Amino acid sequence: MESLKVGILMGSRSDAAVMRVAAEVLTDFGISWEMKVLSAHRTPEETRLYAESAEERGIDVLIAGAGFAAHLAGVLAAHTTLPILGVPLDPSPLKGVDALYATVQMPGGIPVATFTIGKAGAKNAALFAVQILSVSAPELRTKLKQYREKMRQDVLATELD
Repeated sequence: MESLKVGILMGSRSDAAVMRVAAEVLTDFGISWEMKVLSAHRTPEETRLYAESAEERGIDVLIAGAGFAAHLAGVLAAHTTLPILGVPLDPSPLKGVDALYATVQMPGGIPVATFTIGKAGAKNAALFAVQILSVSAPELRTKLKQYREKMRQDVLATELD
């Protein structure tokens, strides 16, 4: 499964604590990943080059986390046909609602799958990347079924005092 690779991008170094959640999920499923800080506004040329070269470098899916105006996922989507999974982050005074709107409001024809704000969004984006990759890697589908069964068992084992 080493050839399967996910790019995890974030607009700022301060976003790393949230986006590491995605990396942990991918690692648990045996999927290789790379993580970079790229900004739609501060490093637009580097962001474009990253998106344009991702597929030829073996990237299959991109996860992009950004706060405030949160244009990172959309800029990536404008420069590649790879699946883009957007994670709105919450460093702004609006607690991520601004990032959610910026990520989800893509024009028709340039899709970005958008997840919930923060760590839960990073986790679900990584799990969605696993689902996407499982289309061509049936062993991932098996691992996803095992993952969900473990969650089910954990809930059923919960005892309240």
